[in-house]
Amino acid sequence: MRQLTAPELNRLSPLDFKNSEKLPVSLLLENVRSMHNVGSIFRTADAFCLSTIYLTGITGSPPHREIHRSALGAEDTVTWEHHPDPLAFANQLKQKGHVLVAVEMTNESVGLDQWTWAFGQPLTLILGNEVEGVSPEMLQLCVGSVHIPQGGTKHSLNVSVCGGVVAWELYRRWK
Repeated sequence: MRQLTAPELNRLSPLDFKNSEKLPVSLLLENVRSMHNVGSIFRTADAFCLSTIYLTGITGSPPHREIHRSALGAEDTVTWEHHPDPLAFANQLKQKGHVLVAVEMTNESVGLDQWTWAFGQPLTLILGNEVEGVSPEMLQLCVGSVHIPQGGTKHSLNVSVCGGVVAWELYRRWK
């Protein structure tokens, strides 16, 4: 056994990736503090062909050295936008027909393994702040919430890990 070389992976060029079909899923980061988490989410969005990343509130945006350190160039291949007011922007997305779903443990959340979604409609998943999670005001804008079933003693995953797990599951179903 050996690792595959970069040419053997047969990856798309950045231009070809920009023009390729995308999973109709966007991520909205609500006040994510860590630039490393933001960069990791960019890499996840690239890996699983997500449509767009919406960086909102205090969430940092490229160009930024710490984002680049984790994203490794994915900040140049993934479509992204920054919006200062998370709630106002989420309302705009709703008006454009996006279905907003929080990735958060709530009294009504559905486990990712049980959750279904019709791939024809644009979906925006909300990922919240590392400490506070998705804000109560943002939760009120969402049609529902999904959580990742887990064991152990901790009640949550790192926001970038959580985004990766959910993105992988949706990508797997889409493919």
